[in-house]
Amino acid sequence: MGHTMPQPPQPSFLTASLLVAAGGAIGSWLRFCVGRVWVSAIGPVRASAFPWSTLTVNVTGSLAMGLLVGWLARHGAGEATRLLLAVGVLGGFTTFSSFSLEVVSLIQRTQPGLALAYLAASLGAGLLGLTAGLLAVRGAA
Repeated sequence: MGHTMPQPPQPSFLTASLLVAAGGAIGSWLRFCVGRVWVSAIGPVRASAFPWSTLTVNVTGSLAMGLLVGWLARHGAGEATRLLLAVGVLGGFTTFSSFSLEVVSLIQRTQPGLALAYLAASLGAGLLGLTAGLLAVRGAA
């Protein structure tokens, strides 16, 4: 008969909420910093012409999520770690709601080709990033 490992205790709702909120604050601040880096690097006009910072956080956030999920599965980290890092930090960092708004805004500005390119780049590179993260963790065994 197989033995199962005992499950770590689940955090209370208050603890879980605080973990998600703290992680979300960190992730949101990191996302803000990425935007500032893009503005500093290419200037405000070029940075606002194409949503570079959102593309950056969606791709790197997807990669980080793949790495994190793979690591959590391998090491059996508890729910508190998942809540803080996956739900909180990466939930605050990745911005698919902003992504959706920016696609629609590009279309409304009569730039459907740019909207389609942004859509394809975000989704394609994000899925590749997540897959690369999962494969990297599996390959590290």
